[in-house]
Amino acid sequence: MLMAMPIRDRRPRLGLLGPAFIAAVAYVDPGNVATNVTAGSTFGYTLVWVVVMANVMAVLVQYLSAKLGMVTGRSLATHVGERLPRGPRIAFWLQAEAIAVATDLAEVVGGAIALNLLFDLPLMVGAVITAAVAMVILRIGDRRGQSALERVIMGFLVLIAVGFMAGLFIDPPAVSPLAQGLVPRFDGAESVLLASGIIGATVMPHVIYLHSSLTTSRLGARGEGRSVRELLAATRTDVVLALILAGVLNLSLLVVAATSLQGLEGTDTLEGVHRVVTSELGAGVALLFAVALLGSGLASTSVGSAAGAEVMQGLLGIRLPVLLRRVVTLIPALVVLALGAEPSRALVVSQVVLSIGIPFALVPLMVLTASRDVMGEHVNARGTTVAACVVAAIVIALNVSLLWLTFTG
Repeated sequence: MLMAMPIRDRRPRLGLLGPAFIAAVAYVDPGNVATNVTAGSTFGYTLVWVVVMANVMAVLVQYLSAKLGMVTGRSLATHVGERLPRGPRIAFWLQAEAIAVATDLAEVVGGAIALNLLFDLPLMVGAVITAAVAMVILRIGDRRGQSALERVIMGFLVLIAVGFMAGLFIDPPAVSPLAQGLVPRFDGAESVLLASGIIGATVMPHVIYLHSSLTTSRLGARGEGRSVRELLAATRTDVVLALILAGVLNLSLLVVAATSLQGLEGTDTLEGVHRVVTSELGAGVALLFAVALLGSGLASTSVGSAAGAEVMQGLLGIRLPVLLRRVVTLIPALVVLALGAEPSRALVVSQVVLSIGIPFALVPLMVLTASRDVMGEHVNARGTTVAACVVAAIVIALNVSLLWLTFTG
């Protein structure tokens, strides 16, 4: 009897895992794919340390977001909405909604590119299909609950992992250069700009809002009979496992590019990357890459739509029907493609727009989780608050630098 008790204790904890895996999808979206492949193909293993550091930062930020939702029972957007008067609250929602639209644009365009690579579909048609499939995924969550959505997203993560890591087995990296990539260094101004983009795009504001909402009731319902400290321990495990997976996938993209694509022309767009992968690693690996890119676009679009809905609900108390919201957020992507914008360039611009919203999500999260009035006995330890402030300062400074370099050349 005594021997069996630990087994029964561990099983329920497995049921607490899941919310962070939904958030982790944002770290392997088409924008991240383009950034990491460019880093590897241009600078080899030089920026390996940046990807690792960015993932460590993301672990802390996402844990604090999940912790806020679980301890208080309210999402970050709801907390902000409760503390702002009507005018500033609407202004805050407008910037958050603009960020959600920019995020959705990147994911829809990424899915459209993947469908074009796989089936030679026009980008406009691919964008509509991507949005439609994402809506179906969201309906699964609405009809069958969050756990069903988590299982679907985890399935996409497995698909993405297979596709993006296939190149490692065809052309394995050398251990020594990879290890040297863990030593912080840069290789000219362009590498600094790219490093800023990698770190700046890591802490995505829409995922901070969403993750805090995923834990408001999920862990409470599944963790009945457990203390808050036990649930927080499960949350830490959830976040660490999910973001280790996302970090490994991002690192795999950079390493594959550094090993097999470095110095080759055409790696500045996703279409070009697909062509180069075909010629250097074979049609099979290129097919897996395109399928993984499609899975990345579909899954991250679903997550982005859910985040936008949460922001509107938390700040304005309004929840639009899934179909209506999907149509509204699809329009900017269709307009961009209809105007003939270069798809990969649109991905880059969307990441710049996304960076503007980071302080609006990150700073309130730091303040709220450091407040004993909000968190009670589960307020951040002093060391955690200091670490969070350092992360916030680094991310905000790098994003300001990214915006400055982008608009000044």
